[in-house]
Formats: sequence, C-alpha cells, structure tokens
Amino acid sequence: MKNHIIKKITKTRFYTLCIMNYALCIILSSCTNPSAGSGIPTFFSDVKTITAYKNHTAAIKEDGSLWAWGRNDCGQLGDGTTLEKDVPVQEKFRYRWKTVSAGYAHTIAIREDGTMWAWGDNGTGQLGDGTTDSPKPNPVKIGDDTNWEAGAAGEEYSIAIKKDGSLWAWGSNYYGQFGNGTQTNSLEPVRIGTENNWKTISSGGVHTMAIKKDDSLWAWGWNNAGRLGNNTTTESWIPIQIGTDKWKVVSANNHTVAIKNDGSLWTWGYNGYGQLGDGTTTDSLEPIQIGTENNWKTISAGYLHTVAIKEDGSLWAWGNNWDGQLGDGTRTDRLKPVKIGDRWRAVATGEYHTLAIKIDGVLWSWGANGYGQLGNARMEPLIPYTPTRVILSGW
Repeated sequence: MKNHIIKKITKTRFYTLCIMNYALCIILSSCTNPSAGSGIPTFFSDVKTITAYKNHTAAIKEDGSLWAWGRNDCGQLGDGTTLEKDVPVQEKFRYRWKTVSAGYAHTIAIREDGTMWAWGDNGTGQLGDGTTDSPKPNPVKIGDDTNWEAGAAGEEYSIAIKKDGSLWAWGSNYYGQFGNGTQTNSLEPVRIGTENNWKTISSGGVHTMAIKKDDSLWAWGWNNAGRLGNNTTTESWIPIQIGTDKWKVVSANNHTVAIKNDGSLWTWGYNGYGQLGDGTTTDSLEPIQIGTENNWKTISAGYLHTVAIKEDGSLWAWGNNWDGQLGDGTRTDRLKPVKIGDRWRAVATGEYHTLAIKIDGVLWSWGANGYGQLGNARMEPLIPYTPTRVILSGW
C-alpha cells in the first residue's frame, strides 16, 4: 500500500512538473526554437498565411512550405494519408506555395509557379481534375495553366481567379454558386462570364462573394437568411452587385462580413448567435455597419462567429462561443465585438475554432480541438478558452 501511494504521488508530481515546464516555455523566449524531440515544443513560427474551414487548418510559411493539421478522413491535409494530425504536417511533395484555401473536406492551393493543385474529397468534382475519384490524399495538378492568382474552396466546389482577372469554378453548382446562370456541376474549371476584372473571392460554403478591380462587391448562390446582402432571401445564379460602395475585403460563411475602403465594418446574413456583432440575434438581409470606427483591417467569418483585426493590431471577436472559439476565456456568446489582445496581423476561422498570426509570425489557435485542428498536440490551454501557440514538433 505504501509503495502504491509513493507511485501515485510521483506520478502526480511528474504531471505537475510537465505543466510547469510548458508554462515556463510560454514565458521564456529561449524556448521558442529548441531542437525537435527535446521534450520542449518548437512553436510554429514564420507563418505567412493561414486558412481554415470546418475541422482542418492549413498554413504557408515564409519559405513557401505548406503545412496542415486536423481532420483528414478525406485526405484534406495533403500528406498522403487519411489520418488526422494534431500538429502541423508538411504536404507530401514539399513544393513551394503562394496561396492555400481550406474547404469543407478538400483543399486547393497555388504553387509559386502559378499552377493550381487540389486534394481531399472529390465526390462532386471539387478538385477539378476531371474525375470524381475520392478521396485523394496527395496533391493533384489541375490542368496545365500557370497563371492562377487566387482560389477559394467551398463546401463541395472551388472557385478561382487567374492573373488576367478571369473567374473560374468547378465541383457542385446546385445552388448556382458558380455564378454562370446554371445549376450544372463541372468536373474541371469552367469560365464564369467574360469579364477580366475580378480581384478577390470568398466562399461561404454554397454562396460566393467577390470584389472586382474597381472595388465593387458582388454576390451569388444560396441566399438563406440574406447572406448575399441584396435585401432578399432569393438565391441568384449570376453575380449581383451589392450596393455601390467601394470595398477592400470580404469573408463569407453562414453570414458575410466585409470592410469598406474607408475602414468601416459591415455584416449581414444569419445572426442566431450574434455573429453580426450589432448587439442582437436578428438576421439582416443587407449590410449593417458595426460601430462607428473606420479602423478595421482584416476579418474572417466563422460558422457562427466572427473575428477581426483593427489597424492598430488589436484582435476582436463576437458571436457563438460554445467551444471558446472567441478566445476571451469564457464560453459565453458575445453579441458585440470583444477585445482579445494586441499585436496581431492575420486571422482565420473554422467551424468552431480560430487561428491568428501575431506580428512576430508565431501562430496561435483556440476553440474546438476534437480533430486536432488547433495544432497544439491536444494540449489543454493553461487558461481555458484562450489563445495557445501552435506546436510544430518536440512535444
């Protein structure tokens, strides 16, 4: 009995020391780059861009390498397997990448040479390789073009812009989310319209938001709860302009969030959990301004929450908070923006998780982690429901 008690005390002390060691590592800057396998984590740094959709996350580092983690049942991580990962793993072929976008269960990305690649679920042709063979856990090249500029992966479709400003889509088109006036699916990229003035795009799952080079905002696809922003709930199979103002960034999900050129913040669509940020839970069929400040820089619309960064680097969040995806240390929904911290430069939201890059290039995450989508080796945060650093290796 005495030996059993000693073993129990020793085990408890060991776990206490582990937690203290992890806490010390967060405090000491010397712990940010230890050698892999040392028992002390190497944090994911030098991050250039991030993306998340449902339960997986992907990021590109400054050196052009692409990493992913989280759910992988359809091969959406691109590492050649269908096994989920709770720390970042590099895509199998180790190419150099320019952009990446995570969809429901697939991922599309553009290499630095301008070629388009995709991997993961392909049941409706959302990879664009002319087949419906699925899953595809390795990156597959989409055609031979070398002039792709930007892409967005949705629920079961993909949409992208070439360097000449032309717009292309493939996969499922059941809700008219291609914007070509039909509901016809396509197993490979089809051109949308004849214009060459598209600049940025965002997929809301089954609707699309885009900004043209003249900074006008356009929407099409499913319009449940007014997510298109044209003061109706009627879906549109072709792009329709939203107002006449000038816009610089847009992010879509069940609701839509956008920032005008003057820095003002606007939201519309589904608002059941306060994700519009106007202090209510009432849906809006058209853009409504959030607050009166004109200093918003970038935004990301999650499934039921929103996260945004101001010009001063402060991070704000609102909406559903079931899994602590707002990062304010609680699980309380917020109907208006609440400040999470300072010194941030980029943000991405998944279904119930959030990721953000600080100005030093280190990646942080918070919220749901059932599939390892936080990338922290499933370590519980020391303070529940607050940002924790993404771990690259060593734990």
